Formats: sequence, structure tokens, C-alpha cells
Amino acid sequence: MLKEFRKFILRGNVVDLAVAVVVGAAFNSVVQSIVKDFITPLIQGLDRHSADLAKGQWIVAHRFTLAWGDFLNTLISFIVIAGVVFFLVVQPINKLQSLANKGKTPAEPTDRKCPECLSEIPKAAKRCAFCTSKVTPLVKS
Repeated sequence: MLKEFRKFILRGNVVDLAVAVVVGAAFNSVVQSIVKDFITPLIQGLDRHSADLAKGQWIVAHRFTLAWGDFLNTLISFIVIAGVVFFLVVQPINKLQSLANKGKTPAEPTDRKCPECLSEIPKAAKRCAFCTSKVTPLVKS
């Protein structure tokens, strides 16, 4: 049982996931700091009458406190993280995949649509599995 556990732990995807979680947490701390220390003061600078933006809140019916300032900071952090992931991870990977697939031709489909019910059936089918109508095979079997 310990050998299986060691094999599981040392599997590549588990180690990769652990590294991704640690790096993601560290990156989140950096982005939170950027938003709190740079972006929020810039937004506050636009409105000379505002107090600390992160402490902005509304008190509803003398009972409930809605912390809109904290929510705004969290929303800005999310947008910054999403932008960094999109522009520094997703876009380059999509570009690399398009360059890798540039010379390749797509594989010929092995299925076709049934003329009666428009379900996907194999090209060699003689009868539709869905509506049971007879169809002419497109490939010789």
C-alpha cells in the first residue's frame, strides 16, 4: 500500500498540480498587494472626497453592513489575475497550437448525418441506430 501511495504522489500530474497551487497562491498575494497598494490609491486619487476605498461600506436598516469597498478591491484583483492569465498563458498557448497545427490537414470525419433523423451515424452504416431507417453506406465494408 505504501508503494502505491508513493507511486501516486510521485506521478507527474500530482506534483505539477501541487506546484501550480503554491505558485498560484504566491501570485495571488502579489496581485492583492498591487491592487491594495497601487490601483486602489489611484482610484481614490480620482475622487478627492473619498476616504479609504477598501473601507467603503453601506449600512442597511441599521443591521446589515455591505462592504462594497472590499468587494471592489476583490473584483479588481480578479480582473487583474484573469487578464494576466489570459494574456501571458492562454494567448501564447493558443498561438503555439495554431503554429503547430498550421501544416496539418484535419482528419476526415468517420461519421455522417442520417438523412431521416439527422443523428450522427457511421459512414459504413446500412441502418440508422436511432430511427432504424435504411441508409446507403458511403464506404465499402
